[in-house]
Amino acid sequence: MEKILSRGLLVLYLVILIWLVLFKLQYNILSVFHYHHRSLNLIPFAGPSIINGSFGEIRDNVIIFIPLGLLLNVNFKKVGFLLKFAFILVLSIIIELFQFISAIGATDITDVITNTVGGFLGLELYVLSSKYVNNKILDRVIIFVGILLLVLLLDYRTHLRINY
Repeated sequence: MEKILSRGLLVLYLVILIWLVLFKLQYNILSVFHYHHRSLNLIPFAGPSIINGSFGEIRDNVIIFIPLGLLLNVNFKKVGFLLKFAFILVLSIIIELFQFISAIGATDITDVITNTVGGFLGLELYVLSSKYVNNKILDRVIIFVGILLLVLLLDYRTHLRINY
């Protein structure tokens, strides 16, 4: 049962991650495709928000990718660290390329870096925690917290849609 829950949570997390990063949690996904503004920044940490001193997007990118590292460790214990890390990096690159190709957002190397750092932190946080907490207990805590956060996100989105 735990395996089903953890795999399901990983799939739901990936769907929500893509929905968040690409479509900004909008219900009308087609409206995003009317954006038609293609932007590409290949200079790390040189985006307008960084130049203006706003590091919120960097922080957010790191934070939203931490669960990916955690969930990869919960679901794929026999897969090596480098392969999981490579998956996080490739996923981040694919998301940024999709944004550029479809012209639905700004493509930024900083996003690839910060997303990958977040996933790396999730991978390392799991490894560090497993030194002090039994893996079964750690997995159960991650699954429970993940499901709780998912329910809170869905409740929050439902609340926003009803009130506006």
